[in-house]
Amino acid sequence: MHGMINRAIQCFMRDTYGADTWEKVAEMADLGFDNFEAMLSYPDQITLDVLGRAARQLHKPVETFLEDLGTYLVSHPNVEAIRRLLRFGGENFTEFLFSLNELEGRAQLALPDLEVPTLKVEHIEDGRFRLSCSSAMPGFGYAMVGVMRAMADDYGALVFLEHQGWMDSGEEIITINLLEAAYTEGRSFELSERIGGEL
Repeated sequence: MHGMINRAIQCFMRDTYGADTWEKVAEMADLGFDNFEAMLSYPDQITLDVLGRAARQLHKPVETFLEDLGTYLVSHPNVEAIRRLLRFGGENFTEFLFSLNELEGRAQLALPDLEVPTLKVEHIEDGRFRLSCSSAMPGFGYAMVGVMRAMADDYGALVFLEHQGWMDSGEEIITINLLEAAYTEGRSFELSERIGGEL
């Protein structure tokens, strides 16, 4: 697994629950180190071990932990660059949804060796969409639920999201009901804003 993913998990734990909690998880997972390097690759099993240990330490199901991680990735000031990458997808939430079909290609231009999930958004009927997610990390669809919820808030949209489970092909399916596109004002977004963050 690419170090960016592991680093994101580490930053989420540290920023949300404190450095002591992260250090306990790293020790429980028998990592032998405290910090993931963002530009290195690690065996997939290490990522799975860290996820399992983190969820256990926090007394949460892994699915809930992943959803919280997804929310963190686009809402915490320390990872503002990810929010900005996603906001370039469109001026409203519907445009953003369809931009996810090109996210893999856009991300690989910046980091060619990063295994970005394959995302496919389909319009089912008025206000309803289906997101298919194929990833090397099991359960990544739950992280996408968190991402989608945070991005809906960012755009000021009111949505209902539901993880529908796995297809035989291994894809995770998320249904998105856009109840109101302009429910609140949403967060401001300027192209010229300074990009910060640690990932």
